[in-house]
Amino acid sequence: MPAITSSAPGKMILCGEHAVVYNQPAVAIPVLTLFTKTSIFARPTAPKGEIFIRADAISLAENLNILPNENPIRQTIELVKEYFSLESLPACEIHITSTLPVAAGMGSSASLAISLIRALSEFIGHPLPVDQVNSLAFEAEKVLHGNPSGVDNTVIVYEKPVFFQRDHKPELLKVAAPFHFVVANTGITASTSEAVARVRTNWQNDREKYENIFSQIGQISRQIREFLELGKFCETGELLTQDHTLLQEMGVSCPELDKFVKISLQAGALGAKLSGGGMGGNMLAMVTTESADRVAAVLASNGAKKTLHITLPASVEE
Repeated sequence: MPAITSSAPGKMILCGEHAVVYNQPAVAIPVLTLFTKTSIFARPTAPKGEIFIRADAISLAENLNILPNENPIRQTIELVKEYFSLESLPACEIHITSTLPVAAGMGSSASLAISLIRALSEFIGHPLPVDQVNSLAFEAEKVLHGNPSGVDNTVIVYEKPVFFQRDHKPELLKVAAPFHFVVANTGITASTSEAVARVRTNWQNDREKYENIFSQIGQISRQIREFLELGKFCETGELLTQDHTLLQEMGVSCPELDKFVKISLQAGALGAKLSGGGMGGNMLAMVTTESADRVAAVLASNGAKKTLHITLPASVEE
C-alpha cells in the first residue's frame, strides 16, 4: 500500500490579531511556500493499533502511546479517533515534516493539525470534507491555545485569503492584484497562549480602553478587505502601520518588532506591523517589487534571523 500524504500551508495575519478573539473581524492570507507535510505508511505486520511517529524537526521518533497526553500530535490523533468512533487506528508509521517556524505567528500548529487530519481520514478510508477538517482543526487549536479565534485553521484549510469573524461564515476574498510582503523573524520564540492571556488580563483591567482598541482594529480590517479587492497598495500599507500602533498600545509588541517596523518603513516599505500573537515572532512589511530586496537586506543587516518574500497573488476567476 503506497503512503498517504497530505500537506497544509502556513498563514500570516494582515490585520485583526487579538481583536478577532473579541468578535472583531480579521484578514489573513495563506503562505503557500511554507507547509507541513504528513505521510502515513501502513504497517500490516505490526501489532494492532501500534503507531510510530517520526518528526525529525523536533527530534521525535517514538510510539504514540509513549507521547504525553498534551502532545499536539497525540491530541489531534485522539480527536480523529473520537470523531470516527474508533478504539484504535490501523498500525502505521507517521512521518511529519515542516518548513514552518514554530511560535512565530505563521500557523504552525494549525498547519500540523490540518495536514494530520487530512492524512489520517484518507488513511482510514473516509476523507473528510474541508468544513469538517476545519472544525476538527479548531478543536485541536482549542486544546493547544485555550481560546483561539479560529482564523488560523480557517485560512490554512481553504488556502485562500479570508475575511474572518467569529460566529460568521468566513468570506473568501477576491484580490485585485498581487500584493508583496517581506517577513522578518525576530528569533524570539513567542507563545500565542501567553499573548492571548496577557491581552485578556489587560482587557479585564481596563475594558473601555481595550474595547476601543479592538473596535479600531476591526474597522481597519474592514478597510483592508476593501483595499485588497480594489488593488489599493499605498492605502493598504498605511493601514498596516496604523494596526501596528494599536497593537503596541495593546501591549503585545516588543522592541525588536518595533525596530523592524521602523527600519522597514525607512527602507521604502509601504507599511509594516507585527503579525501573529506578538511578543516576538515575525514582522510583516508590505513592499513593492522594487523595494522588496532592499527592505529584506536592511532587516537582515539589523538583526532579522531570517527573511522571507511572500506574494499574495491576484484571485483567479472560477
